[in-house]
Order: sequence, then C-alpha cells, then structure tokens
Amino acid sequence: MNGRDQTKVAWITGAGKGIGRALALRLAEDGWTVAASARTEKDLVSLEQAAPGGRIVGFPLDITDAGRADVMVEVIENRLGPLDLVVLNAGTHKPTPAEGFSATEARGVIETNLTGTVNCLTPVMARFMDRGAGQIAVVASLAGYRGLPSAAAYGASKAGLINMCEALRPELAAAGVDLRLINPGFVKTPLTDLNDFPMPFLIEVDVAVDRIVAGLEGDGFEIAFPRRFAALMKILRLLPDRLFFTVTRRMLRQ
Repeated sequence: MNGRDQTKVAWITGAGKGIGRALALRLAEDGWTVAASARTEKDLVSLEQAAPGGRIVGFPLDITDAGRADVMVEVIENRLGPLDLVVLNAGTHKPTPAEGFSATEARGVIETNLTGTVNCLTPVMARFMDRGAGQIAVVASLAGYRGLPSAAAYGASKAGLINMCEALRPELAAAGVDLRLINPGFVKTPLTDLNDFPMPFLIEVDVAVDRIVAGLEGDGFEIAFPRRFAALMKILRLLPDRLFFTVTRRMLRQ
C-alpha cells in the first residue's frame, strides 16, 4: 500500500465514526481518494467536510442490505475509478449474556458483523480476482479468539470473520489479491464509550490507525493490536479448556 500515490482509491465501510472515520481521514491526508460508507448520512457529510481537498466521498450504505451492498462497488468505481484498497470495518456490539439471551439481538449483531461484511466482500472479491490485483482488509477483533462472557454474539461474529479470512487467504493470494485480517483490542471510540466494564490496554483511535496503516504497508496477514493485549489473548487461545474456563469464570460480574 502506497499512501502517497494520489491515483489510489479506497473504500471504507463503517466510516461514520471511530476507527473507520479516523482511517478515512488518514488516507485522505496521505493523498488517497476515499469512498466512505456508513448508515448515517449526517456522519458522512461531516466526514466529507473534514477531509482535505474533497478527497472523501460519502456513499450511504446499510451493509445488511445485500442487494445494495452487491452493487455498491460498481457505484463507487463508476464515480471514483477502480478500487485499490477495501477496508470492511462496519460492525456493532451488544452484550449477549446467558441471562435474558435474545435470538433477535444476537441475530442483529451477527447479521451486521458477519453477514454484512460478507455482503460487501462478495462483489469486491469478484472484481479483484478478475483483475488479479487489489488489497482487502477485514476488521474482526481479538474477541474472536475465544468465547468471552457477555460477548456470545459479538465473539461468534468476529470468530466467523477470522475463520473466513483464513480460509480465503490462500485462494485470493493465488489470484493476486492481498487479503489482510485486522484484529483490534479495545479502541476508544463512540462504541466502546458505551461499555460499562474495564477495558484493558485501551488505546486512542489515532494509535489504532497508525497500527493499521503500518500493517497494510507490511507483508503480514494479521494486524493485531495493542501488542500486549494481543499476546494475552493468544495465550488464552492456547490454554486447555479447564484452565480457560477457570479464567473466564473470574470475569463474571458478581
């Protein structure tokens, strides 16, 4: 990824707030033309106004609308030119503890985080594979490594994204397409501001964007941060079940 090449075009979903917004602004500052998608048009208007030289163009999208997502790549490319980078960042979170577990609420999280991402990924992959070029980054989460209390739906959706990217990576690489997986920990955004529990190793959104940009310019598959939190989560992934559940039982609220 060469952020200083002014001919480059990127598409970022979930760009209205948080990581997506900050990343869109960073790429625009580096000379990219950025197609920014979000459900809330007001957020996109604000983002366009904050961008240097009109380099960000808003394309409203609810990623759970499969029909609209399927044509969005064509809409963007017809206006801005061929895409070089796509960052599928849109997502949501809602606690889903065992007590009062709701299929409706769980379905809403999974349809946004997993199915919504697939809705956008499908047309992007088809075009990039035809061209034999392009970079795709899917934003999952460190929470997808193992199941954590109160995050049954969120963790399941992010684990699904991780597994999907691992499965697709070899085939896409063979077709000349560069697939990356982004696994953030806790990043200070309007979404995490709603959390009422301790968030270890919480980082500012600009630090997260630094990690993402550096990772996309590197050659690794996974971009995981903060590093210490990622290391701890990787250890949890390796623990035998008996030890793992001993740890997560201690995480339950008393």
